[in-house]
Amino acid sequence: MRCATSVSTECRPVDSRDSVPKPGVLLVAPPMMHDPNFRRTVVLLCEHTPEGSFGLILNRPLGVRLAEMIREIDGRDISIGKGGPVQTDTLHFVHTCGDEVLGTIPVGNGIFWGGDFEVLKLMIETGQVSSENVRFFLGYAGWSPGQLLSEIDQGGWILAPGIEQHVFEPDPDALWGKVLRQLGGEYAVLSNFPEDPRLN
Repeated sequence: MRCATSVSTECRPVDSRDSVPKPGVLLVAPPMMHDPNFRRTVVLLCEHTPEGSFGLILNRPLGVRLAEMIREIDGRDISIGKGGPVQTDTLHFVHTCGDEVLGTIPVGNGIFWGGDFEVLKLMIETGQVSSENVRFFLGYAGWSPGQLLSEIDQGGWILAPGIEQHVFEPDPDALWGKVLRQLGGEYAVLSNFPEDPRLN
């Protein structure tokens, strides 16, 4: 049996002034952010505690397939993205398989983080999991205690719900603009902000 997938397509804004970040929320970099590590990124927040925060960048494909990195896995259709600038030699994954993958952590909206890699590997090899419901990443994005809240308070991130269609978007390069357009209003306008304002 294949892992379940959600049918929700709504993307309503999360007001950063009234909400605190929590697992399952997307952190969308505003177009004015110039940090090369996060410029025009969409980050899935997997953990947010008083000890710090952990997230994975969803729209930085590396052009590498899972089968190229782990040759004993027949995962030719599963790509690997850059999850963030921290510990880029570590492999992380999110999926929709729930408790079928032992030790997994629910992130919200039917999305799960981590778990028993050997179980997931078997599910990939038997065709129960594909690029439609699993994503792999090298490295992660991390924040020290209070850092993420401070960045949000200063307008450093736009918050949006992490619906499944965004987390497993087949065209990661289009994700940033797509999330902003679906938020609507002023956010949709930001999606048209030029890469280089000097060319506007």
